Amino acid sequence: MASGVAHTAPSDPPADPVIDPAPCVAAIAAADDDRIVASCGVLIDNDKTAKPDRIKALLARAAVFVRRDEIDRAIGDYDAVLRFDPTLADTFNSRGELWRRKGDRQHALADFGAAIKLNSQHEAARANYKALALELEKIGAQRAVAGKPSFNCARARRSVDKAICADPALADLDREVDSALGRVLREAGVDTPLGRRLRREQGRFWKSATPHSAGPAMT
Repeated sequence: MASGVAHTAPSDPPADPVIDPAPCVAAIAAADDDRIVASCGVLIDNDKTAKPDRIKALLARAAVFVRRDEIDRAIGDYDAVLRFDPTLADTFNSRGELWRRKGDRQHALADFGAAIKLNSQHEAARANYKALALELEKIGAQRAVAGKPSFNCARARRSVDKAICADPALADLDREVDSALGRVLREAGVDTPLGRRLRREQGRFWKSATPHSAGPAMT
């Protein structure tokens, strides 16, 4: 330059530092939950982390959250894992188990189904799906009879029966008692001495509860 002033050529911006997964890997190997959350969190939060390393870190941290009963945070990590790789049947099953623990049966069933779709032989997902499907079926059956007693209210004649029919809570209780008695009779045997004695005691109970009645309403 004529002025004699030296000018420095602009330099390239510094490259992003490479994230070392070693601390996270070491924490996982040591089963140190606090180090997993700290060291693996660094990998998770850096967009430059290689996808396999990020997935491994997310799964490890999710497991820590599960052990700490921080279910929502664990589900969040499983969500992130499945965004990176939606073909992981184990992760769908694990997230489904957490949804079930939260009482969200619909999301749980969907995740178990997704795991089975990815791996039809996934034993844990198949068992979870079957158990939850039976649970939902039972809930549906219970809702169908909710507030209904063990007998036909249209044929109720006694005041006690009418009172039961008028109160959903009493109706539910009546149905539960009737169901329990049925189980006891089946176990004892209806035509055995014990079974006959139980039925006689049931009849005496109803007569003592309603002195002028002819017995319990029949379905």
